[in-house]
Amino acid sequence: MVTYIVREGDSIFSIAENFGVSESQLTSYNGLANQPGLVPGQAIIILSPDITATVQPGDSLDSIAAAYGTDLNSILRNNPGLSRGETLYPGQTVVISYEGEKLGNLSVNGYAYTYIDRKLLSSVLPFLTYLTIFTYGFQTDGTLVVPEGDEELIGIARSYGVAPVMLLSTLTEDGVFSNQLSSAIFNDAAARENLIQNVLSVIREKNYYGLDIDFEYILPSEAQAYVDFITQFREQLAAENIPLWVSLAPKTSSGQPGILYESHNYAALGAAADFSTIMTYEWGYKYGPPMAVAPLNKVREVVSYAVTQIEPARIFMGIPNYGYDWTLPYVKGESDAPSIGVEEALSIAYNNGATVQFDETAGSPFFRYFLNGREHEVWFEDARSIEAKLGLIRDYGLRGCAWWNVMRPFTQNLSTMNALYNIEHVEL
Repeated sequence: MVTYIVREGDSIFSIAENFGVSESQLTSYNGLANQPGLVPGQAIIILSPDITATVQPGDSLDSIAAAYGTDLNSILRNNPGLSRGETLYPGQTVVISYEGEKLGNLSVNGYAYTYIDRKLLSSVLPFLTYLTIFTYGFQTDGTLVVPEGDEELIGIARSYGVAPVMLLSTLTEDGVFSNQLSSAIFNDAAARENLIQNVLSVIREKNYYGLDIDFEYILPSEAQAYVDFITQFREQLAAENIPLWVSLAPKTSSGQPGILYESHNYAALGAAADFSTIMTYEWGYKYGPPMAVAPLNKVREVVSYAVTQIEPARIFMGIPNYGYDWTLPYVKGESDAPSIGVEEALSIAYNNGATVQFDETAGSPFFRYFLNGREHEVWFEDARSIEAKLGLIRDYGLRGCAWWNVMRPFTQNLSTMNALYNIEHVEL
């Protein structure tokens, strides 16, 4: 994989011609089909096909996959413009594989709300090992609050060979994490057992593969109660071979102050669960000053600490699939930056004549533009930032990555991941 940085006057055609690759393939795996135009400073990945198939009359994606000893998901990953069941035409080129050595195998989790666009979901699933459906809530007596429509997502995920994971959180209908809910469960054995049995019933009835628990802003005094809760939950899940993930705030030391961090004991929770997902994002956030959502230097600090507390092969590193658009000047307590998709960011840059820059320390792209007399600053993710983050997974021997979230298109970043790693799948 080669990463090319767009210059003034470049076009998709000129870049494809310069590197001797197909213009349509370049457009497809970079997610450029809906972009109004190229932006100076934009990263473009160049993938050179190794093995290709030329479609013959009567061919289908399934028959081509079988003929080349591969699987349908691999074909779909290497040809993002194609979809399952699509009619092929004679003479069409299908990429079986690209040149270049892989860094290794990667388990990939993606989070989705039940209202995700189904076409987008179908395009993302071939790149995933797990699809975690956000989110089940609960009441103080252990009664579940059920998201609408999760059965359909479970079925779609399984049809792609992707393992559906149930997520249980303390998120309320108001969109905040409640430590009153966690306290109620920690301090009431009957409610706690009711919650566990209700979750087990849902997993069995709806055919979930595993469970992810995301309790945030737990009272520091209840840190051990949380460990005990995860331990109790895992014992009952393990009896039915159901894996358990626990989502952890991004810490750099055991004594890190703050209610978000103090109740997440990496060593104890990492040992209590099967897997840990480190939520390495939200340094740049909607109410904070403009900066990268997941600066590489900050992510590295968290991972460096995490692997001293948790077995690396049981860690999933969070990766953001979004950015923010700040209106300047930033005013603490007043500024409120909307989140944007990574492909949306490039459209904003193009439409406002911006040039993408790259911060080497944060390992992240950004740009500034003016709109209605106000300057804006946008930080987002691209192939360069994703390649650097995925490199940490190799460097530290982590199990995989977890995309928060897959609700917006991010074709180039998925293609970057696919170029670097073999995507793992589990037996369903």
